[in-house]
Amino acid sequence: MNLKNSFLKHCKINKFDINQNQIKTIELLEKYYIQNFKKSLLKKIFKKNSEKLGLYLFGGVGVGKTMILDFFFNNINIKKQRLHFNEFMINFHNFTHEKKGKSDENIIDLYVKNLKSRTSLIYFDEFQVTNIVDAMILGKLFEKIFQENIKIILTSNTKISELYKDGLQRDQFMPFIKIMETKSIEHELKIEEDYRKTKENQKQRFFFPLNEETNFKINKFFRIITKDKKNLPKSLNIKGRIFEIKNFYQGVSRFNFQELCDKNLGAEDYLEIVKNSKFIVIEKIPKFNDINPNQQQRFITLIDIIYDKNLPITVTASQDLSEFSSSKSLEKPFKRTISRLHELTSMKHDL
Repeated sequence: MNLKNSFLKHCKINKFDINQNQIKTIELLEKYYIQNFKKSLLKKIFKKNSEKLGLYLFGGVGVGKTMILDFFFNNINIKKQRLHFNEFMINFHNFTHEKKGKSDENIIDLYVKNLKSRTSLIYFDEFQVTNIVDAMILGKLFEKIFQENIKIILTSNTKISELYKDGLQRDQFMPFIKIMETKSIEHELKIEEDYRKTKENQKQRFFFPLNEETNFKINKFFRIITKDKKNLPKSLNIKGRIFEIKNFYQGVSRFNFQELCDKNLGAEDYLEIVKNSKFIVIEKIPKFNDINPNQQQRFITLIDIIYDKNLPITVTASQDLSEFSSSKSLEKPFKRTISRLHELTSMKHDL
């Protein structure tokens, strides 16, 4: 496999602008592939770093991290899984519940062995940790994953040492940082321009401010995408909790921001909503500040899951994307959210 040549051809066909730093990242991925998956004499050449089972790619928003790792993931022929981190942890907690009564070590051991039977590589896009329960278990979980020779590739906006920064009981998270730094190749992708914002038709379906004109535009757009579709409200059963999508038009889901982010919903709820939708409309996104950080965190989680599932959206908001403010504690992850909103609101759809 000549990953570099394939990547250059891929970029040319899709008319992607490419940067020398992106090419260097592809070259690094090719070495990583040889070290971990290629059974040949070439593997011996890179034996020095053969213990590096993970590859951690970090950098600012919109520099092409996801595009590059998606390309790598799609071009290797092995047992593999691409998961949103929240989805991965939900699976783990569900497994833990099923095996209630066993010790943490036994549960982790059983879970990872089950994982190994299904995959040789796991890919987490835009990895971040915000939940204290997850933070405390990740060290033991990833230690076992690496012991079982399961490979991990990740993208993130921050370096390993700054993950879960200022989080509660961060000392309990340090074993995870240590094992990731020991077992992973850490590489920063630096590019000045946010490629998501330079796409044609940017903000095509981002309407602001919240006034009569915006309301007219969103209603007109909604009538077009739901033509010949019936409003059949859909009830979702999420572990015994009922969530109703009141405005559900055969795959097109329409929500008010309050329905999704003022309520105590989490990743599990958003995953179920996204699984049942082909297109999502979110109206009346407010300004964010230190008064509403919980709503902002839910919104960040929601957009991450929508993005991971490649779902087009349209939104109405109080202000332009370039003018959005944030609570102080969420400034860094929210930059990623803004960048992803650029892409999601200009993504093609087939409705």
